[in-house]
Amino acid sequence: MKNKLNINNNLHAVLAAVLIIILFIYNHNYLALAGLIIFIVLSLYYIKEAKDKKQKQDNYIKNLSKDMSVAAEDTLLKLPFPLLIVNDEGEIYWFNNLLNNIFEKQVTLGNNLNAFVKSVNVEEIFKRKKEVYQDIIINKRHYNIYTKIMNRSTDKASEKVVMLYFHDISSITDIIATKESIVLIEVDNLNEVVKSTENDNAPLLIAEIERTINNYAQNFNAMIKKYDSNKYVMSVQDKYIEAQMNKKFDILDIVREINLGNKYDVTLSIGVGRGGTSPLENHKYASTAKELALGRGGDQAVIKSGDKVSFFGGNTKEVEKRTRVRARVVAHALKDLVSESDTVYIMGHRNPDMDCIGAAIGVASAVLQMGKPCFVVLPTEHKAVDFFVNKLKTYKEYDNLFINPEQCKKNIHIEDLLIMVDVHSRGYVQDVTIAEKANKVVIIDHHRRSPDSIEGALLTYIEVYASSTSELVTEIIQYMFEKPKLKQIEAEGLLAGITMDTKNFYFKTGVRTFEAASFLRRLGADTIDIKKMFSDDLDSYIKKAEIIRSAKVENNIAFAVCPPSIEEIVLAAQVADELLNITGIQASFVFVKIGDDINISGRSFGDVNVQVILEALGGGGHMTIAGAKLEGVSMEEAVKKLKDVIAKYLREGDK
Repeated sequence: MKNKLNINNNLHAVLAAVLIIILFIYNHNYLALAGLIIFIVLSLYYIKEAKDKKQKQDNYIKNLSKDMSVAAEDTLLKLPFPLLIVNDEGEIYWFNNLLNNIFEKQVTLGNNLNAFVKSVNVEEIFKRKKEVYQDIIINKRHYNIYTKIMNRSTDKASEKVVMLYFHDISSITDIIATKESIVLIEVDNLNEVVKSTENDNAPLLIAEIERTINNYAQNFNAMIKKYDSNKYVMSVQDKYIEAQMNKKFDILDIVREINLGNKYDVTLSIGVGRGGTSPLENHKYASTAKELALGRGGDQAVIKSGDKVSFFGGNTKEVEKRTRVRARVVAHALKDLVSESDTVYIMGHRNPDMDCIGAAIGVASAVLQMGKPCFVVLPTEHKAVDFFVNKLKTYKEYDNLFINPEQCKKNIHIEDLLIMVDVHSRGYVQDVTIAEKANKVVIIDHHRRSPDSIEGALLTYIEVYASSTSELVTEIIQYMFEKPKLKQIEAEGLLAGITMDTKNFYFKTGVRTFEAASFLRRLGADTIDIKKMFSDDLDSYIKKAEIIRSAKVENNIAFAVCPPSIEEIVLAAQVADELLNITGIQASFVFVKIGDDINISGRSFGDVNVQVILEALGGGGHMTIAGAKLEGVSMEEAVKKLKDVIAKYLREGDK
């Protein structure tokens, strides 16, 4: 419309000019002069009118912008949730009235954001690494903090600022907290504890254990039901689980203090399932969590919330189970699985040691006695077991026993059986691709159960009380055959495995350990030959002395770093053992760099739980023997990380 008016005005001006020119041409001078004057006056009038109109438009836009700014500011001030604006250093530029309602101390312009909310990192926000901070607790209330980067104009320049919105989600959190979690409790050594108590006190001991657990449940207004002689199921509001996490599940310590003449401490295995969509799903989580707790030696609580798993406790040494019922059941089940399979493959962990290879040879012997084809998967590099493997290869019957992982992956098919020995964790198995490809899997291990264990095994035999996997295999063989037969070298392999993991029978050695050793000795295992397996050459001895010389001791814990020229994980493990022979050292950690990775070997007498410490770095093992591997870090960073974890472990142990 505006364009049309401009065109019409221009057209009228042109026509008026043409008429005036015509009047001058035909000598109507007075009339033409009058028209010219009128034309000039009208032109000046239109020019002035156009200027006035433009001025009005400019003023209208200016006033409108001002009104909008005032309205926007008024809207921000009256928003129904707290809001503030800070610069890139966290300095508060502006805030609305509601903000002061959520903090204990008064907010003023120029304050730093971190003086009120320490968990918000302004630098992260400006780098676009973080846009939302979830479930931030401020003055006992829960908030989600949303961020928005904006430009702020000043008289001098323009700068970027960030706006933070505080959304109160306390009501939602309260609803979640009232959801029911499922807790499964098992007294994991009840039979052993009762048997160690005098007959008169045994009923009182059982009653005291039950009373303690029931009182524990009543403190949380929980529903509890005993469904077996030593098993309980509990339904409890999720907010109480948070409280127990803060207390490190003190029920573990309470029951351990029960003393009615029992020689063994009472220990619990607790599995907690939370965060599921239904009680059924939480119960599944709790069952998995309790299996983890039992598989790690008991005396601990494990919480499973979706894929996240948390551990509490686990500082008590495993109690040996004297009954062999489970060993007999596993032996018969394994015999059936072998009979139903075409070929049997046996595989251990990376960097196989004597316990791993000894157990593998023991299982292979049993399979071959049943007339089934059998292969042991062994990598090309196996320095720790070279002496034993080379000795085996001098016997013709073992010519085709060993195959490498690549051959196994090509040959294994759906009707074959894979038996994994001395390992159950995906992160430590020799080749996880083989485990995933196998349709039928059996696991025999003595390590504490890891969260990343191989799933879907037809038979899992993990007994953490056992000294070694070789001990477990020795017992299984005795139940698989009425008159078990092992060649002398096979018996020596199994006995060497037991000897290595018990450190010459002074670590984790129980009655069943000596029974297994005596059985192998009767079959001809020569202790002198076993001693030769663990003998060092002069070069290795000098290397170990060099590593030991680098050791430093802090808080009765020794730390040693292998020189860059030494890249042998077995040597590092041997040095960790040797350091425990020094008076005053309760635990030892030895670092060795292999390729781009830093490997850590940890050892202790049990006072320091090296498993819990190295699990924090992604490793695992036992209370007294554990290991871990760090990727993409320098040696200095690896040492610092371990020391930080140990410092945290020692602080928590003092509480």
